[in-house]
Amino acid sequence: MAEIMKVMDAAKMIMRQSGNMHQWGEGYPSEAVITADMERNGGFVVVDDGMIVGYFAFLPSPEPTYAKIYEGDWLVDERPYHVVHRIASYPDVHGIFSSIMDFCFSHDSNIRIDTHRDNKIMQHNILKHGFSYCGIIYLASGDERLAYQQIISNLIPSL
Repeated sequence: MAEIMKVMDAAKMIMRQSGNMHQWGEGYPSEAVITADMERNGGFVVVDDGMIVGYFAFLPSPEPTYAKIYEGDWLVDERPYHVVHRIASYPDVHGIFSSIMDFCFSHDSNIRIDTHRDNKIMQHNILKHGFSYCGIIYLASGDERLAYQQIISNLIPSL
């Protein structure tokens, strides 16, 4: 857990340096959030040369905050999906997002993801990897997030 939290701190630093001052406020994601991901068999680390260099959550639907989308629509809303949350890595490690997406799409062909409006780095990666912008969702806290979905029709059906 200590190594995962170091990755989270590094990711927060990247966010702040790129102008994303509000996403992942003090104490988030906490050890309790990461533990909850793991208890759902959805917490994953990215390892390079024996060292944890990244973390992400890959969780099955339904995602409660995705039940209602504003100013748009999901590409497909009647099929099960997986959601990717809490992507984090060290700033000097590259290709993490691509590796995560390769893993996720090897397990489900219908993936949703969201990010903060100020997280330009994540928005760039999401669009670069073929996701479509679908609209706005609101977290339980009321915070707005930009929501995306990608469906790859020639891959395996949802788990």
